[in-house]
Amino acid sequence: MEVCLRLLAALLLLFSFASPAAAAAQRAPLVLAAASMQEALSAAADEWAKQGHGRPVLSFAASSALARQAAAGAPADLFLSADQEWMDDLEKRGLLVAGTRADLVGNRLVVVAAPGQQAVVALRGKALGQRLAKGRLAMADPDAVPAGRYGKAALGRLGAWDTVAPRVIRAENVRAALALVQRGAAPYGIVYGTDARLAPELRVAGVFPPKSHAPIVYPLARLKSGRSGEAEQFRRFLLSDRGRQIMRRFGFTNP
Repeated sequence: MEVCLRLLAALLLLFSFASPAAAAAQRAPLVLAAASMQEALSAAADEWAKQGHGRPVLSFAASSALARQAAAGAPADLFLSADQEWMDDLEKRGLLVAGTRADLVGNRLVVVAAPGQQAVVALRGKALGQRLAKGRLAMADPDAVPAGRYGKAALGRLGAWDTVAPRVIRAENVRAALALVQRGAAPYGIVYGTDARLAPELRVAGVFPPKSHAPIVYPLARLKSGRSGEAEQFRRFLLSDRGRQIMRRFGFTNP
């Protein structure tokens, strides 16, 4: 009996040391992801779970807000940004796991029109501003959120920003901008092509030339604050042929 008790005590002691690592290995990754990735990343997470893994916990918001959370020490495992700048910011702070940063997908920038609005709008010069004489243009915050920054840069290069700027409604993120057009609060909005696919009642009134703004690329990286033992596996799954195939299903392009 005494030998059995000693053996049990030893096993319990061993388990107490091993359990934190075991818990980390089994903990599902927490992913901070750009709002525009909601459907595609959710589909990827579902498929990952079907393979016997814990379904990743997904937190969607503007890349700017998520980057600030990560910089403040949020215990997240992966960051998926809608632009390079916010990922650059975290990398400069030393918050990324070395060698894990990679470009996942690309996208395009479009203008969507609410029902009843002109279906095709010229994006150069004063044309768009003139269309907004009695309305507003919904877009993500052009000073911080990637979709807004892409939009401001494109309108500036096309000579349209000065006439459009007074009519802009600044939204928290690109999905909020899309919702403003869907609700009729703005006749036009600047969103990603993948967002426009989610609102068939809206029309794509214009597509910004790729050279009018920086390439729209979504970088992915692991964060040093992460605690999941499956974070690296999920990162590799997203970057795999199958992961990118899922992304393309939702309209994303190769980076």
